[in-house]
Amino acid sequence: MILEMKVPSPGESIKEVEIATWLVKDGDYVEKDQAIAEVDSDKATLELPAEASGIITLKAEEGDAVAVGAIVCLIDTAAAKPSGATPVAAPVAEAPKAEVKVEAPKAAPVAPTYAAGTPSPAARKILDEKNIAPETIVGTGKAGRITKEDAVNAVPSMGTPTGGSRGVERTKLSMLRRKVSERLVAAKNETAMLTTFNEVNMTPINNLRNEYKDAFKAKHGGVSLGYMSFFTKAVTRALQLYPDVNSMMDGDYKVAYDFCDISIAVSGPKGLMVPVVRNAENLTFRGVEAEIKRLALRARDGQITVDDMTGGTFTITNGGVFGSMLSTPIINPPQSGILGMHNIIERPIAVNGKVEIHPMMYVALSYDHRIIDGRESVGFLVAVKEALENPVELLCDNNPKKAFEL
Repeated sequence: MILEMKVPSPGESIKEVEIATWLVKDGDYVEKDQAIAEVDSDKATLELPAEASGIITLKAEEGDAVAVGAIVCLIDTAAAKPSGATPVAAPVAEAPKAEVKVEAPKAAPVAPTYAAGTPSPAARKILDEKNIAPETIVGTGKAGRITKEDAVNAVPSMGTPTGGSRGVERTKLSMLRRKVSERLVAAKNETAMLTTFNEVNMTPINNLRNEYKDAFKAKHGGVSLGYMSFFTKAVTRALQLYPDVNSMMDGDYKVAYDFCDISIAVSGPKGLMVPVVRNAENLTFRGVEAEIKRLALRARDGQITVDDMTGGTFTITNGGVFGSMLSTPIINPPQSGILGMHNIIERPIAVNGKVEIHPMMYVALSYDHRIIDGRESVGFLVAVKEALENPVELLCDNNPKKAFEL
């Protein structure tokens, strides 16, 4: 029996996918539920499992865009599983052939010519005027001679030739990457995006982490007390103080949310992924860290789903892990705001009239000015700063041990 395998629907709004990688070859024997291909949609990369055991015949090439419901391969379920490799017969040695000597024809006498790369007198004059060395020109004349036309068309080099590699590779972007590109361009073109900045003294958070991180990790099964839980808690608090930042445009309407679904930008093997931490305002420090770890591992292993990345009312992105000191993050549409974290650098600052060195981080809020005014945007970022610089009172309710569930 020949089974026709069709592309399943990865999500309600997805009409086609792209064959990213075949994990098997044409004619291979596959087992039921074995992953046979990775397919890219505009939202995620998914594995395609075999629906039955048998010999597979591929009907699409890597890089092909295939409509949902289209046939991508056939599986012959009646084929028996091969017991092992088929022995290959040894090649039969051919009898040695008698050697036949053929005398090469004598070359006809050739008139003397210039060596390859030698310019004609007219070409040399032009090259001298352009200050171009003849050895950098490929001649098109007889025997490689540089003609006057070669010299006229020659362009002076913009740099010193080094003999290094100058290869060029052209690679088609994945469907996921193309969709990300479209969304980023749309965000720039369709929103009134503006960015405001502030800086955070990270000393209080560093002190808390140094005091409790070992006990936190031991108590919660290897879940680390990182910076993301502090930032997520600070953001959800600020969103409740400034609800316009937790809303978005829908035509002529403003859609406001009484919950905080925080999109966390993570880097995966297929590029940037933005899975969502649902109802983050109700999660503890442990809950936030455990959920971020779960989603990051799924993104790294290529197991992230459309549902994991659907929705989200606000985004946090951390360019600091790559060494970014300052940037203007792009809004994740249709959301209205995104907070950018950056690297932590020790800098001298004024504290009570004295110069002290503290670990400082620049933070950036990009927002849609159509729906968020300057008062809300600046107030939101100041609220985030206040919470991060006073975490014991504003994020831990003056009881870090209870907040960290120790």
